[in-house]
Amino acid sequence: MSMVTLAQLGVHQTQFSRQDSLRGGYGEGRNWWDVTRYDVQVKVNVAERFLKGYVDLSYRITKSDESLMQIDLQEPMQIDKIVLTGRKKPLSFKRDGNVFWVKMSRKGVVGSKEKLRIYFSGYPKVAKNAPWDGGWIWTKDSLGRAWATVACQGLGASVWYPCKDHQSDEPDKGASLSITVPDSLQAVGNGVLTSIKQQKDNFHTFHWEVKNPINTYNLVPYIGKYVHFKDTMQGEKGELNLNYWVLDYHLPIAKKQFAIVKPMITCFESWMGPYPFYEDGYKLVESSHLGMEHQSAIAYGNRFKNGYMGRDLSGSGWGLKWDFIIVHESGHEWFGNNITSKDLADMWVHESFTNYTETMFTECAYGKKAGSEYLIGSRKNIVNDIPIVGTYGVNSEGSGDMYYKGASMLHTIRQIIDNDAIFKSILRGLNKDYYHQTVTGAEVEKYISQKSGKDFSKVFDQYLRTINIPELQFRKVGNQIEYKWANVVEGFAMPVRLTNGQWLYPTQSFKKIGSSDAGGDKLMVVPDFYVVVKEI
Repeated sequence: MSMVTLAQLGVHQTQFSRQDSLRGGYGEGRNWWDVTRYDVQVKVNVAERFLKGYVDLSYRITKSDESLMQIDLQEPMQIDKIVLTGRKKPLSFKRDGNVFWVKMSRKGVVGSKEKLRIYFSGYPKVAKNAPWDGGWIWTKDSLGRAWATVACQGLGASVWYPCKDHQSDEPDKGASLSITVPDSLQAVGNGVLTSIKQQKDNFHTFHWEVKNPINTYNLVPYIGKYVHFKDTMQGEKGELNLNYWVLDYHLPIAKKQFAIVKPMITCFESWMGPYPFYEDGYKLVESSHLGMEHQSAIAYGNRFKNGYMGRDLSGSGWGLKWDFIIVHESGHEWFGNNITSKDLADMWVHESFTNYTETMFTECAYGKKAGSEYLIGSRKNIVNDIPIVGTYGVNSEGSGDMYYKGASMLHTIRQIIDNDAIFKSILRGLNKDYYHQTVTGAEVEKYISQKSGKDFSKVFDQYLRTINIPELQFRKVGNQIEYKWANVVEGFAMPVRLTNGQWLYPTQSFKKIGSSDAGGDKLMVVPDFYVVVKEI
């Protein structure tokens, strides 16, 4: 069950193609320009499952124009025409698999701002098992009415609209999404609804504005027979708008289930700092798939049940006391959406911290002991199949252990810091110092070590880059116990606390402790540490 949560974790590749490098790398067609804004206009023919529209892609030239621009749009979608602002003649372009190479008609000046209008159309890839397998989801609600959306994390936003499909480049000035749908349906997007305009052909257009930077895969339309209700709350930055869009017949149960949102946001703000997108508000949108962390428009499909569709993934009992999808996907607003990994290989920055928000919320609601029990129970989902960190430059994530094992790593680090005020200041500091930014995993690792005053480099190497659980080996010798680390990276010397309060500082060579100091003939490590204790 290590991959039940929501990044699209597919088959782990060991060999990569040129297309993988184009998708995950930052080569000559990407490295000279920086996206500043996306404005997406799309007409959705629900009956035919067909999309047609255009994207105004605004960008800034950051170095000498290389004359070729890489625009991503996956097959079978098509680019129909590209126009550079100020030029009447369309630009020429050539398809190369899921990439289009656009020949620029003029050399740009470093620092100058440009805009392309990219017309696109086609029948987008259909998701086979959303949200894990990406693409559009075309379905019907229980009354037989059309219901559609898209989930494309990992696979990429270029599955349906043309963009620079790389996590490291978010639109600095935000985005807009104009969705034209049959006037019997509603269309919900990210950010704030600014207008609804009736068209002449029994369609109407919903225009949504996003003030903040946003990941390309987070910009998503939802189409269905929705009703809207709203609320507000006082947060750390003032009044926060809360908006909810659900199928009309689910309105009563949604109002009851979504009551968790206010205490959850209060909890998360205390741990991680202010909700990162006050200008765009907080929103839950009912979806036909399980859920996804779409910024300011979180997909919710947990059937209005506590737990994970009514199940407790931890087996501790605590996971049935709150709605898994609301808590987990909302946690991503801080880690994943506010702080985004530059490369998919560092997805642990999204998922390890967000998995730990489940423990944070349990602790806020039911106490520290409950939080620990939830986290420790969740370890049964760890597989230790491949390392958590994936392959860089080819859009490849690592193991699904980035969820539960990553959270146990963070919980272990919290024990070593042994000061929750400092631990919280690190989480809040990350969200403040990297506010609306993209980061590398190495930057996050270094930040935690610096702010804690403890060198966690070997801890990160052990848990992120190997599949080995640290093994604390011990043996009884007379009235003493000898102990050391095994199954660890070179230089690993992580301290652990025994259940009697005693701290041990093992290395990879035997050390000694009196059995009376150890509390008996065995070493009993506090279970909050993710380690194996073995008598030899």
